[in-house]
Amino acid sequence: MDAHHPVDPTVRAQVLEQLAQIERRENVHILYACESGSRGWGAASPDSDYDVRFIFVRRLNQYLRLYPPRDVIELVPGPVFDVNGWDLKKALLLLARGNATVLEWLSSPIVYRAEGGFLAQMQAAAAAVHRPERLFHHDVAMARGNYREYLQGEVVRAKKYLYVLRPVLNRFLEETFARLDEVDMPAAGEVDVSVLDSVFLEFVA
Repeated sequence: MDAHHPVDPTVRAQVLEQLAQIERRENVHILYACESGSRGWGAASPDSDYDVRFIFVRRLNQYLRLYPPRDVIELVPGPVFDVNGWDLKKALLLLARGNATVLEWLSSPIVYRAEGGFLAQMQAAAAAVHRPERLFHHDVAMARGNYREYLQGEVVRAKKYLYVLRPVLNRFLEETFARLDEVDMPAAGEVDVSVLDSVFLEFVA
């Protein structure tokens, strides 16, 4: 096991075992697994759990069924681990729609598992279909929802402010650097999804 991994070796071993159990029980193959949430942001508190997120694929014949299996796998959250993942097809479709959650997973500094070449291909695909205006609407909605959920009580934990400020700051920084770099972005709606098809077919086949 990598001695330089940012997660304690004992905890990491537990995470990897849970992922292996999911593969056996669900008959899937996990392509990528990372840490999300406050630990992924570098803002964990002593009582923070481990938010493990993963992307998986099923056997090719499962995608040809009239009623395919669920595209989400979720474990019941416990006091230490919160583990769930998305089917590769779901992740790619959300990526095409500008879903910020997928981008967060792909940029996590804490990676538990990664199939050879998968992360690089997903990041390249994300760059190919990236549209700032879609992320803007996604993150504004997230900030508003988090504000209503976390900041309306009489007592608010400091970390909860991050859930509102983070999506807003993400978009502010992205817009600022885009202007500085004078990025020539394609017009809204001009998304070539063939790169997403390529990723799906390579890792499902």
